[in-house]
Amino acid sequence: MSRNVIETDALIIGAGPVGLFQVFELGLLGVTAHVLDTMRVAGGQCAELYPDKPIYDIPGIPVCSGEELIENLMVQIEPFNPVFHLGEEVTEVEAIDDDWFKVVTDSDTEFRTRTVFIAGGVGSFQPRRLRFEGIEEHEEKSLHYKVRNPGNFEGKRIVVLGGGDSALDWVVELAPKSNSMTSIHRRPDYRGAQATVDKMMALANDGKVDPIIGKVSGYESGDDGITAIKVDVDGEERVVPCDTVLAFYGLAPKLGPIAEWGLDINRKTINVDTEKFETSTPGIYAVGDINYYPGKKKLILSGFHEAALAAFAAKERIEPEKKVRLQYTTTSPLMHERLGITEDD
Repeated sequence: MSRNVIETDALIIGAGPVGLFQVFELGLLGVTAHVLDTMRVAGGQCAELYPDKPIYDIPGIPVCSGEELIENLMVQIEPFNPVFHLGEEVTEVEAIDDDWFKVVTDSDTEFRTRTVFIAGGVGSFQPRRLRFEGIEEHEEKSLHYKVRNPGNFEGKRIVVLGGGDSALDWVVELAPKSNSMTSIHRRPDYRGAQATVDKMMALANDGKVDPIIGKVSGYESGDDGITAIKVDVDGEERVVPCDTVLAFYGLAPKLGPIAEWGLDINRKTINVDTEKFETSTPGIYAVGDINYYPGKKKLILSGFHEAALAAFAAKERIEPEKKVRLQYTTTSPLMHERLGITEDD
């Protein structure tokens, strides 16, 4: 069977907020893009890890949730008709010549592209899982590593594991609606924001949260799933009855196949310049949390800036004979045409 081959000016690897904004910046310059992501929905970490968590540092938006940010970005890029390839992972990247790359996925899709944009956040990331025999059978049932629908946990006896922001946020969020809420952390120093720690302790004082300092040593289960978590507290075992376990031990970021692409890697990030945000391979750009340069700040708004400059560099590469002029969306008829704006709008 012949392989499906797709030709495009730009291939964006990563459908998080920076990858989506890369579509927008390329679209303004008349460059169409295909977008590829290992996840089965667009949104990256915003959709996967904290869809309901408020974000306060997007310019012009006082506050929005991760899910709302992704929804707005999807609306913003509609005029440019990007093609999404979700649930696929890149397995091969090869320069065919000075102008084209061949990119192949694990679904045997082959792209022939002029430019590649790596917007994969921290790369391929997976939650750090509990390592007790047989516990994986309870994932997405009574054991969860992320919260998709908070309403599913109302009235439950909940145990939250971990002491970082995600763990504490969900303790505070779910405690008032739960039958019981237990927070288990291995040490008394929490890694989350102090304001959230204070909120949890206030709930504890009101009897709505039971904070336990100890090491999880095992679990009990029955026909309906996990029924209790075992905790070693100062050498003594304590059994905490529960219906649901939420485990937030952080993520294990992995570059995955990206590490094999021959790029200049800096630990688990990719070195780029600050003019084009180009990698050591001309025509391959890296934007967002995946890249590194002196002074790098891992902020969504920084990624938006990087995407804009990378788009201009890519346009020059795709059409080297044309001068790329900066035009403003406020006044440019060409920008309005590309955005689908009419005089009546």
